Amino acid sequence: MESVIVAIDGPSGTGKSSTSKAVAAKLGLSYLDTGAQYRAITWWMINNGIDTDDPAAIATASAKPVIVSGTDPAGPTITVDGVDVAGPIRTQEVTSKVSAVSAVAEVRAVITELQRSIALTARQGIVVEGRDIGTTVLPDADLKIFLTASPEARAARRSGELKGKESADLASTKAALIKRDEADSSRRTSPLAKADDAVEVDTTDLTLDQVVECVVTLVEEKRAAAR
Repeated sequence: MESVIVAIDGPSGTGKSSTSKAVAAKLGLSYLDTGAQYRAITWWMINNGIDTDDPAAIATASAKPVIVSGTDPAGPTITVDGVDVAGPIRTQEVTSKVSAVSAVAEVRAVITELQRSIALTARQGIVVEGRDIGTTVLPDADLKIFLTASPEARAARRSGELKGKESADLASTKAALIKRDEADSSRRTSPLAKADDAVEVDTTDLTLDQVVECVVTLVEEKRAAAR
């Protein structure tokens, strides 16, 4: 099947990662989790003693870490300076600081360049998920999807993901998600936003299989129209 670039954006808890990986696997495409890259650079800042409340210090260090993302949807990997950080980047400490780090323009410039390089060299095509893919990173993507869901549904999903890793009750998870949304939507550089030409999919009452089927259908329709 011909190459296609699919951008999937949306806030946390809407099913972006699960949907993107499943769609990529079903269509034989590569997969890129851009949020993991921002988590990776945040992890590096924390572990190298950079004050994550100091935008100037973050900016100065932004080009130092070497981040490598694997794009196999069956087993995406991510390393920083050769260290596997797939687990460490999901800690609460990183989660609580990633918005502040990713709001720094220099960080976004470095990571955006990395994301574009990966997406534009994916021979068979790629599904790229994040918060500013359709608006900033890949404005010319073949298909743009914006996933949404109610705060309650998102909190329930995220609490389920965190069980067994870190304690999380529904109310605190919902509050954290809303706080993250506000930070990501109001940042000056590349805020979380729906692209004008994106297809919005509300996942609140849909199963993962239903969302995947919806996106796959949209991709196939886009391919058919391009022929």
